Amino acid sequence: MKKLYTLLASVALLFSYAGAQSLEELQVTPKTEIAKEQDSIKSELLQIEVPIPELQLNVNHWKHWTKFGINANQASFSDNWKGGGVNSVSLLGIAWHKAEYNKNDFLYVSEIDLKYGKAKNKGQIAKKNNDRIFWDNKLSYKLSPKWSLYTSITFETQFDIGPEYGKDSLGNEIQTGVKTSFMAPGYLTESFGLEYNTIDKTFSLRFGTGTARQTFVYDERITPDGDGKRFGVEEGKNIKNDLAFQVTANLDRDLAKNFNVKSRYNLFADYKDVSDPSHRLDVTFTANVTRIINVSLSGIMIYDSDVDPNVQYSQALAMGITFNFPR
Repeated sequence: MKKLYTLLASVALLFSYAGAQSLEELQVTPKTEIAKEQDSIKSELLQIEVPIPELQLNVNHWKHWTKFGINANQASFSDNWKGGGVNSVSLLGIAWHKAEYNKNDFLYVSEIDLKYGKAKNKGQIAKKNNDRIFWDNKLSYKLSPKWSLYTSITFETQFDIGPEYGKDSLGNEIQTGVKTSFMAPGYLTESFGLEYNTIDKTFSLRFGTGTARQTFVYDERITPDGDGKRFGVEEGKNIKNDLAFQVTANLDRDLAKNFNVKSRYNLFADYKDVSDPSHRLDVTFTANVTRIINVSLSGIMIYDSDVDPNVQYSQALAMGITFNFPR
């Protein structure tokens, strides 16, 4: 019993001593030796500069697209074929290239389109079914996302002569003259104005308020028309100058997967006679069967009173092999 009283007295004395102490005396101040040691270690670390190599990056502002190929049509019949028809074959070679330089708000585009083809029917002279040299160069400055100020130079002519045909005394087809040839006619057009482009760049429309065109005829074999002119060029001269208003529309759009339509329309209205403008419309539908084999349907419509008082048109359906770069 005496031991129990002694234990209780010790406990009471302990509590009374703890209560007499202030809480501040019981607080423990953290040691700062570790933080000081870390700062010392940091100061002793060796400063190492990691070399960063310069990146030799060159921005290429040029883009190029190239296409060339051959379109062909062929038909043959046996000698005893009763359904009628004539053996025939036609070939058309095409070459197209487009270069584009785009930097800041300036854009330069050069496009060249070359076509030459012939068709041969049995018993007849081989005749051209397509012949064109077209080169368009345009420099534009962007005013807004859709509108630009532009200037352009366009050159057009053909490779080969366009013969006139007749028949000899035996009824055989022969060449009797020349209707057209290289640089007869040839056209050089300089234009300045405003251009509208869609955001996806598949359609553009040019308004050439200041347009000049030179018409060249450098082949004396071409006889003058009834008015004494050759393609609007007076007899005895080789060049005609015109000042005009021009509208040019370009469309290059995929209507579906592997199916594309490309067209170009040009209106040229001479300020001397705005009521009788010339028109040219080129349209080509192309369906890609494989990566290099395609089927195309093309048509051309031309009205130019200096060439012919009536509307001229041509149409062709062909299968061909075409190589595109880049793929």
